[in-house]
Amino acid sequence: MASPDKVAAVEEITDKFRNSNAAVVTAYTGLTVAQIKDLRRSLGDNAQYRVVKNTLTKIAAQEAGISVLDEHLQGSTAVAFVTGDPVEAAKGLRDFAKENQNLVIKGGVFEGKALSADDIKKLADLESREVLLSKLAGAFKAKQSQAASVFQALPSKLVRTVDALRAQQAEQGGAE
Repeated sequence: MASPDKVAAVEEITDKFRNSNAAVVTAYTGLTVAQIKDLRRSLGDNAQYRVVKNTLTKIAAQEAGISVLDEHLQGSTAVAFVTGDPVEAAKGLRDFAKENQNLVIKGGVFEGKALSADDIKKLADLESREVLLSKLAGAFKAKQSQAASVFQALPSKLVRTVDALRAQQAEQGGAE
């Protein structure tokens, strides 16, 4: 029979997996408490970094329907549960890992799909969701402006063509 503390811990981790759109598994051996505190700050408001027990996390992940993390749950393990933009959290982890060699990104999961450590680094290289959306909106606006100018050009071109035809007919009529 499992102890009530372990059951509560599994339930809490399961809820975190269910409420997160991404989770990144890291090894943190050698980091001081102060460094882990700095890491938590660097992840921003949309991610929560938590040191976890591997066995309890495996059980919680399975209960949440995530089976792709088992290979990463070995040794000292901490998980960054991301509830907002995963790019911001990935950048925070990547940048912190560059400065602190003791933090190792093992892998993770994003919307149910497995991510390798390289995938997480590629995700960190992306621009934030807000920047990408603003670029997309700018592209749509530019296309709309181009379409508007094309639609405005059609009637004026038609008028010039009709005027040219009238002038040509007038010349031909006067020449006869």
